[in-house]
This record gives sequence, structure tokens and C-alpha cells, in this order.
Amino acid sequence: MLTEFSNLNALWTSLIVEELVRNRVDYFCLSPGFRNSPLTVSIARNKKAHSVIHYDERGAAFHALGYARATRRPAVLICTSGTAAADFMPAVIEASMDMVPLIVLTADRPPELRNTGANQTIDQVKLYGGYVRWFCDLPCPDADIEPGFVLTTVDQTVYRATRPPAGPVHINCMFREPLAPIGPKKDFARHLSGIKRWMKDQSPYTEYMYVPSAPDAETVAKATTIISEADKGIIVVGRLRNSEEQEAVKMVACHLNWPTFPDISSGLRLGVTSDNLIAYYDQVLLSNEFAESCQPLTVVHFGSIPTSKRLQQFLKKNRLSEYIMVAGHPWRYDPSHRVTMRIEADVEEFCKQLLALIEQPRANRPWLEQFTTASDIVGRILHEVIDDDDRMSEPSVSRLISQNIQQNSGLFVSNSMPIRDMDMYAAPHGSVVTVACNRGASGIDGIIASATGFACGLNKPVTLLIGDLAFLHDVNSLALLKSAAHPHPLVIVVINNDGGGLFSFLPIAQVKEAFEPFFGTPHGLSFDKAAEMFGLDYCCPDSKESFISSYLSAQNENRSAIIEIKSDRAENYRFHQVVQEKIISALNNL
Repeated sequence: MLTEFSNLNALWTSLIVEELVRNRVDYFCLSPGFRNSPLTVSIARNKKAHSVIHYDERGAAFHALGYARATRRPAVLICTSGTAAADFMPAVIEASMDMVPLIVLTADRPPELRNTGANQTIDQVKLYGGYVRWFCDLPCPDADIEPGFVLTTVDQTVYRATRPPAGPVHINCMFREPLAPIGPKKDFARHLSGIKRWMKDQSPYTEYMYVPSAPDAETVAKATTIISEADKGIIVVGRLRNSEEQEAVKMVACHLNWPTFPDISSGLRLGVTSDNLIAYYDQVLLSNEFAESCQPLTVVHFGSIPTSKRLQQFLKKNRLSEYIMVAGHPWRYDPSHRVTMRIEADVEEFCKQLLALIEQPRANRPWLEQFTTASDIVGRILHEVIDDDDRMSEPSVSRLISQNIQQNSGLFVSNSMPIRDMDMYAAPHGSVVTVACNRGASGIDGIIASATGFACGLNKPVTLLIGDLAFLHDVNSLALLKSAAHPHPLVIVVINNDGGGLFSFLPIAQVKEAFEPFFGTPHGLSFDKAAEMFGLDYCCPDSKESFISSYLSAQNENRSAIIEIKSDRAENYRFHQVVQEKIISALNNL
């Protein structure tokens, strides 16, 4: 560690960056600005720091969010003062609500310029309110403040961002001029004498040791008794953190022999086969007759809240005896207010202890077979109505992606209709892929940027399925695909139905005089020029055959591309209705 710096700003920011790197936080997403110059230069000078520069703070923030989703380690966001810091807000909210670790370093004016009308000065103190796990208003670098204070602040920041529930942390960094590290260097060896051990070492100054507590034996025993005595149980699986949790939940499902409903983000919906996994559970519940005849009495729920609103409504109106929810955080996650036992525990560890205690339950094959038979019927109808039809449709896009995506790649799914179609219609027997989505606040902002960050963090090629409004909302983040720091291609499949397709499925569609201009919001745009502007491959297939060819070529050529699918909103709505009517009819006959 050097002891000579041009000023205290350079010294402090050098300590900040080095301590972040020592904490294995080495991915920095920066936007240009002058007030953050000390931080920017220190990152540029640290050989272990990896940086991505994006001129749009909102896009940079969502890129960092996507990276952190893939790695489960924080990315660092850096910006100048003023509204630049406010542009981080949407991604901070998403990270907070979906428990994604994020570290936000906002540069700020010194305290004497606050509330004076000084240029580019806003109130940045606790700017993100309750959405951050911790906030620190870092004072201007001062020779009277021990450098150990800087290091312990960074260490606390990383710990608070990563310990459950993980989430964003905000350090507001005040700097006085001079901001640029120029001029003669001064020797700060005496000032740094208190951290000599740290300067000779490569470890963090303060090492936080988080030791997750194992599930309480009494709690596991109580859950075991409930599950062992349960009749007509089902397992609901939301987003799980990693493959270890996915395998543990799958083992519990197989051991219990219960119908298991895997959300698209669970890691058990695509490329995973098991007699217990009811891939088309959402469509099975279309039939009120079937839903009435198959009412569960006990639910065991792992992970986050599923995408399917139909499932939530199904569980809400059933008279459940027990609803056990297991997740590694203290939050309620119970919008239907049905949970009777909430267990905060590491999901993998809970499953291991449960399996060790629970006896093989009595075989209840008729209960499971009702669901597997119904799901198989849905699968056959989707094959007949979608797969065997040469016409392109929005549901067929989800199925074709699930059937043709490369093994062990990534899939990022946008909100609104794309994630619903993927959850409802994706073929379950394709490739094993890592799935991600922004379901914390379920916004359509920052989706392209999130997918680029996800690809960088996953270090694998990624497919993004996105709608046209979400694409337009974040089109400038296509610039991130041209960054030298982007190692793998992103294939963007954008469904262009000239507006907000989801609203056609909502009651507001019946208000004819207001629907089209205010909710349908047609834009009349296509995306070939956007691809040309950012130097990306582009195609617009008009048949399944041409889509498959284009999609496979894009994946094989290892180049980022935009594949645009033109769709009609009214026709898409009618097609969904036809498919679902066939499903309802078949299940009612069952």
C-alpha cells in the first residue's frame, strides 16, 4: 500500500477501494461525473478492481443489480452528486425488496454547501429511506480522523449488504476540492501508522464472521409432526438462492411424494424432471371444477412468492389446516395471510434436518396422480395447440426458447406478460438453465441493463425475453453490450405487440374509450434501427422455423443480437383464451 498521495481525497478513496477489493467486492459500476473523481481515479489505479462505465446512472444501477443476482456478491455503484444519485432509486428498491446485495457510493458536496443553493447539490442524506440496510454519511476526508475509521466503515458496509436479509447499503461520500489527484504528492506515512498491520497484509481490516444459526431442533420436530400427519399436502417453490437449495427442496418433494408447484424462478421448472413436479400447475388451476376437487389441507412453501396470481388465489380461498413457510429471512411474505408457521432458516439446512427426522409418509398416489394427470393433459394440449401450429404466437415464443436455449446458459425474463407466459407455457423438459427476473418490485424499468449484468456475473451467455415497452424503457442500456467488460453475448428476444399487452387481460380493457390511448399505449416503432445504432445483429422472423434458425444461430455465433417478434395484442388475447378454454374443457371432463 502506498503512503504518498496528492491529497486526502485520494488517500481516503484509495483505502475505500482497496478494502472493498479485500472483501471480495471488486466489480464497480461507474457513471461519469466530477464530484466522484477521487473514487473513479482510485478504481482506475487499483489493478484488482473491475470496472464498467455507463453514462446512464439508472442503467448502471440495474446492471449492478443483475451482476449481484448472478454472483450473490455486491456490486458497487458510483456516481456524482445531485439527481445522478436519485437515478439509482429504482434499482435500490428492487435490490431491497428482493434481497440482492448492493453497495452505493454517492459523491456529495461538503456540508457547508448544503441548503445554500450550491450547484448540483441536493439532500442526499438517507436519500433511499428505508430501502437500504444501512446508511453512512461519510465526512469529508480529514487528517484528524483515523484511517481505521474508513476501513471499518467499508467492512461494516459489506457485512450489512451481505448478511441476511441481504440488500443495498448507502455511503454518501462528501468531498471538498481539490477533487482531481494532481499536484505534488505528500507522504502520509505518519497518518497511516495506526494501520501498519493492514498495509502489510492482504486481508480486510475487520473480518466479520456471519455464522447462520441452524434451525431449532424443536421447531424442526414440530414441523415434522405436522408434515407427517398431513393429508393432501402440496409443496410451493418460489425463487431459491442456489443449486444446493434447489436439490434439497427436490429431495424433500420426492421423499414426501407430494405435488410440487415450481415457479419459473425456482430452478426446478426448466430442465428438471421428477414425478412430483407439476410444471403446468398454473394452467391446471384454470378449471374451477378441478380446483374444487383437489383442495389441499397442508402447504409447505419454500422461497419467495410465486409469479402465479392464480395459485395465490387458489390457496387464499382454500380452508387450509396448516401453511408452513421456510425462508432465510424474517420478512412476512404472506399476502394472502394464510401462513400458520413461519420458519426463518437456511432452506438447505432445514431440508436436511427434516429428511433426517421424517419417516417415509404413507403413499397417497391418487392425490399426486390427480395433479400429474392434469398437468400431462395441459402439456398435450399445449403441444397440439401451440407446438403443432406453424403460426408464431406469444406463448409459442416462450415454448421455443425453453426448447432451444443452450444447456447451462442463463435466461432473464422481463416482467408483465413475458414472465407470465414463461411460467405458464414453457416446456419443462428442455435444457437446465439459470433463471433470473426482477420480481422484488416487478417493474419493467432497467430490464436490459439487469440482463447485461446478469450475463457478466453468471459468466455465461444469456437469453433475455422482454416486451416492447420494457425494451423502449431501457433501450440506451444496449450500449453496455459494447463494453469490453461484457464477456458473453446477450440474445434479446423482444415481443413487439405495439403497446402494453398485459392490460388486455385486465378488466380495464372493457373501458373502450380510455383503453387504447391510456393503457394500450401504441407506439408504432420497430427495433431494427436500435440494433443498427448499437451495432447489434438483428432479425425479425415471421415463422417458427425462421425463429428457431435465428435463435440457434445467435447462440452459436457468440454475438449479441436482437430478435424481434411482431405480435398483435388483440390476437394474442384471443389466442390465450382459445388455449385456456381447451384446457378448462379437458380438465372438466377429467
